[in-house]
Amino acid sequence: MDYREAGVDVQAGRTFVNNIKDLVAQTARPEVLGGLGGFNGLFQLPTGYQEPVLVAGTDGVGTKLKLAQALNQHDTVGIDLVAMCVNDVLTCGAEPLFFLDYAATSHLEPDQLTQVVAGISAGCQQAGCALLGGETAEMPGFYQPQEYDLAGFCVGLVEKAKILDGSQVQVGDVVVGLASQGVHSNGFSLVRKIVADGGFGWNDRPELLTKSLGEMLLTPTQIYVEPVLEALRSGFAIHSMAHITGGGLPENLPRCLQKNQAAHLDPGTWTVPPIFTWLSTAGHVSREAMFDTFNMGIGYVLVVSADMAPELVTWFEQYGIWAGAIGSVTEGTQTITGL
Repeated sequence: MDYREAGVDVQAGRTFVNNIKDLVAQTARPEVLGGLGGFNGLFQLPTGYQEPVLVAGTDGVGTKLKLAQALNQHDTVGIDLVAMCVNDVLTCGAEPLFFLDYAATSHLEPDQLTQVVAGISAGCQQAGCALLGGETAEMPGFYQPQEYDLAGFCVGLVEKAKILDGSQVQVGDVVVGLASQGVHSNGFSLVRKIVADGGFGWNDRPELLTKSLGEMLLTPTQIYVEPVLEALRSGFAIHSMAHITGGGLPENLPRCLQKNQAAHLDPGTWTVPPIFTWLSTAGHVSREAMFDTFNMGIGYVLVVSADMAPELVTWFEQYGIWAGAIGSVTEGTQTITGL
């Protein structure tokens, strides 16, 4: 008996590493020391910081992976994995430096996981961070055949004096929302229940949608790093930011406000993508539950002074991202009204 008979194919692991070498190399930054294949990844801190502060974030893709595995399309979830981490790190004003991934599967399929890493590489390039390394675990008997799970880890850097922690927010500030690309990577347990209970298939295309359910739902999470960092570098005095993930606007927006502040939002200021309308109708999901579960078309928010908001909205047009003033900061207890 050997390891392969127990369900772990060492040679498949070697093939996989060879497959992804070029994908990793495409994300390289000057600060990366060494190459792929060591026991760790080495990264030299960039110069020019007076008091550099490291910022770390970790996340996964959740049950959206079930959809990717059902449709045998694995590259977009790699982008999701990066996006969920780098957008979180970005909220305090940090530049993402490097990213690591962890993939666990029942049996390593080199072509399948190479697609995943292709997406991770694309996401890292969009975010400007290096794919510094990762880990792949074959766990026969723990996962079902063709199943895998993903986790991501990102480290960024911010000047201590420039950390955005909500303390700069003032009552009267404007909440600027940035459009999402759809459902992103949250709420998929509810999505899958709606689809299954309604007798729908991933290749079905309901009247409201321009693409099949699978195509719409596999659209990856928008990465906001480049336009937001460039806005900060260009002198926009952004007071705070929030990544709108699980829990939607009601849960995530208050996290970037002070304890004695709240926000009033006007949902009429943005267009809710049709996929959310379909999910609400097909699943008989209440408006309140929709906002408590999904991003509803707003994937990221920035809080700025009222006089700066119009110019900031215009800024994002050059990046092809819709932006708009969707509300304002009020006195309160970290609650959201108007939805």
